[in-house]
Amino acid sequence: MRAAIGLAAVAVLGLAVLALRPDPAPPRQSSGTVTATSLFLDGPYSARFAGELTALKQGLFAGPITFRPQPNDANFVESVAREHAIGVTSGQKFLLAAWRGVPVTAFAASFLDTSVAIFTLESSGLRRPADLVGKRVGYRRASEGDVIFDAMMAQLGLPRSQITKVPDRDSFEALRAREVDAILAPIDEQPDSSAAGSARLNVIKPQEYGIHVPGLVYFASNDLIHDRPSVIADVLQGLIRGWQFAYTDHARSVPVLVGFDPGKLKSERVRFELQQQRSLVLPTGGRIADYDESRWRTLRDILIFAKLGEEGVPLAQTVNYQFLRDVYRRSPDLAAPGAWNGEN
Repeated sequence: MRAAIGLAAVAVLGLAVLALRPDPAPPRQSSGTVTATSLFLDGPYSARFAGELTALKQGLFAGPITFRPQPNDANFVESVAREHAIGVTSGQKFLLAAWRGVPVTAFAASFLDTSVAIFTLESSGLRRPADLVGKRVGYRRASEGDVIFDAMMAQLGLPRSQITKVPDRDSFEALRAREVDAILAPIDEQPDSSAAGSARLNVIKPQEYGIHVPGLVYFASNDLIHDRPSVIADVLQGLIRGWQFAYTDHARSVPVLVGFDPGKLKSERVRFELQQQRSLVLPTGGRIADYDESRWRTLRDILIFAKLGEEGVPLAQTVNYQFLRDVYRRSPDLAAPGAWNGEN
């Protein structure tokens, strides 16, 4: 009898313990929310970001994207890495930051070639690099234009010592005032020569003299690439489709771009800038966003030649080609002739 009572007491005690014991946590349920990916633009809204802007407005990104223009960020690449984001900036700015140890990787190009060119007044008769010997060239120190200009002159065997480089005189106003004989500036910043009162210009492009380097490049923080590679692939596909839309039909794309900043962006100017940069987005025989190793090697050699940095991290660890290959393999229509119908 006592044994039975003892067993009953133990059973009751066991039930009490179980009752007081907290229930095991239920499996964590997904909230269903998707974290937006930040895309940093190294500059204000403009035609040079037409692919990004049209992709956003036309809903061409697979997931949520937040745009963050950063026009005056001296540490742009570092900001992108710190925010675990995607960015677009010049190949030069990206590579120098990567060499300093900033954990970022390039995965595609926006401008496949540099947008920098040498401008002279048509009336000056200066039409070739050799014509600049003995002349004054306006530039900004350590800028992309400065570095590429020196590399082009060295490659052509022209005496840089016989060229007077004038710092902070790289504006078209300085050129028109004849404070300098030539300036180094992006092609999309030139005034429209068809506008009333505009001076006619000669344009000398480094690409025409064998200088090919990545212009604007897309890159991301290494942790984003490692943790969410599908996001990079989806964003890249959206960017390619965005550039297609930007150029396939200007009647539709230009108003979309102007809508981002109607106070500053004007339709005719946006259309003009799109025309100027078109060959950089899709050179003859090329594919949107594609780049090759030779351009990166040339940029690396130019930066070392200019003594702006040393290759602290090999190119193989800073530039990724696989995302481009995968996107074009999964969506061959992106490279089909019908995907790019020219300007309208």
